[in-house]
Amino acid sequence: MNEFSIRTDFINLQQLLKALNIAESGGHAKILIEDGDVAVNEEVEFRKRRKLYPGDIVKVMEEEIKITSEKDVKKG
Repeated sequence: MNEFSIRTDFINLQQLLKALNIAESGGHAKILIEDGDVAVNEEVEFRKRRKLYPGDIVKVMEEEIKITSEKDVKKG
């Protein structure tokens, strides 16, 4: 499982897919989400602007990404 650290309180699902280069563009991310290819915390997610918080786990195809907080990394 990969980890993606965020500096803010949350990141939108569509932004995450673009940031990780899983989606080539916002339109591609939208298609992946609308087609049911993305799950958040083991539930298929159809909202492209779904807010993801530290601790959430996103699965796209065979890849799993855990959202972490950069703030927590600095503390530890």
